[in-house]
Amino acid sequence: MKINLLENFLINWNNHFKEIANSNAHFFIAVSGGVDSVVLTDLMSKTSFSFSILHCNFNLRNDESKRDEIFVQSLATKYNTTVLVEHFDTNSYALEHKLSIQVAARNLRYNWFKNIIEQNTTTNKKCFLLTAHQADDTIETVLMNIFRGTGLKGLHGISMQNNYILRPLLFARRSEIEQYAKQNNLDWVEDSSNKKVDYTRNNFRLNIIPLIKEHFLTVEENLLANIEKWKEAEVIYNLYINEQKQKLIEVKDNTIQIPILKLQQQKAVKTVLYEIIANYGFTANQLKDAIELLDAATGKYIVSATHRILKNRKWVIITPLKSNNIQHFIIEQDDKKIFFDSNSIEIKIIENSEIQSNSNIACLDLKKISFPLLLRKYKQGDYFYPLGMSKKKKISRFLIDAKLSLTQKEDIWVMESNKKIIWLVGLRIDDRFKVTTQTKSILQLQVK
Repeated sequence: MKINLLENFLINWNNHFKEIANSNAHFFIAVSGGVDSVVLTDLMSKTSFSFSILHCNFNLRNDESKRDEIFVQSLATKYNTTVLVEHFDTNSYALEHKLSIQVAARNLRYNWFKNIIEQNTTTNKKCFLLTAHQADDTIETVLMNIFRGTGLKGLHGISMQNNYILRPLLFARRSEIEQYAKQNNLDWVEDSSNKKVDYTRNNFRLNIIPLIKEHFLTVEENLLANIEKWKEAEVIYNLYINEQKQKLIEVKDNTIQIPILKLQQQKAVKTVLYEIIANYGFTANQLKDAIELLDAATGKYIVSATHRILKNRKWVIITPLKSNNIQHFIIEQDDKKIFFDSNSIEIKIIENSEIQSNSNIACLDLKKISFPLLLRKYKQGDYFYPLGMSKKKKISRFLIDAKLSLTQKEDIWVMESNKKIIWLVGLRIDDRFKVTTQTKSILQLQVK
């Protein structure tokens, strides 16, 4: 009796893709030449959909790679469609980017696929990529994720859809696909690298899963059933996490601030904190360090590739790492505006009657100012005479008294005139340069 894979394929298609992939869509099928991708191509040929074939030659297996390419090109005639082939120097790419061959090949093919989709998508025509992942791939992926420790997100397996990538064979077992190929007299090619157990996925498929089956005969069926349960559990999990994020996270001036006491009152502190920091490049291995920050001294921090988590009194604060290394700017007398960091300073000469009281505006006696001015980052040892004080004060002590966090201190700039600090930008002017009743002209500096 023939397996009715085509009927199940169409049912699955209507359940998952009917709304997004209509008759105006065009599909690009990623075809290696193996049985899965050949069967997917054959199934698509029995629908009314328009499709083309994409093949990657990674030039890793010499004559075998060329054999695969020639075979896939022959499908153009059989299915009356176009076959696009791209050649890659995978070894050179892997060396240049310090990647494994498997990761390099994945990056190369998906970058190419993305370009193909973008180049062919128009206002009137949507394009999608079809890959031939099937149920056994999901089983292997979930098992690998369990051992990697990826958490609940790793237990839902491979998604049926990821943006423009569709995987319409995920419902089918490998045995069903092979049976369909034989029943329909389909030819395919075998990739010899699929037998290499030094590849993690192959080792799971060829050794680990068969060993588990010796003790749990229905392990694969059980895993597939559990994957469906885990998917629903993840929905509930995400609802809870999002609810807690809304309660905990406060966004202020491009920083994420979390009150430590409220976080520690959570029933699942580690889980909630990880789900927050994972969005900023922090890994599961850094969670222990992030938890220790909650009881650390003010000023302690950890970093990811893009962000930093800082302990500041009763808060943990997440900020982007600074990419701008310019530390000083020269301001001439005829300058009207200067840009620094992500801010700007407007420079004006005004009359005494126009003076404003605002920490972002410095009003200084022009007669006491010498140009050019120097705008630079504050550094240890700097001092000034804060407005209203007759004695000098170290800026570091001034910032401590103002209860600024470490990240806020790193954003502090000072304005100098003739090697004297005239303004702690955005905070306080120097008393020696203040406006008095004798002042005739005022230098106004406004930070925005």
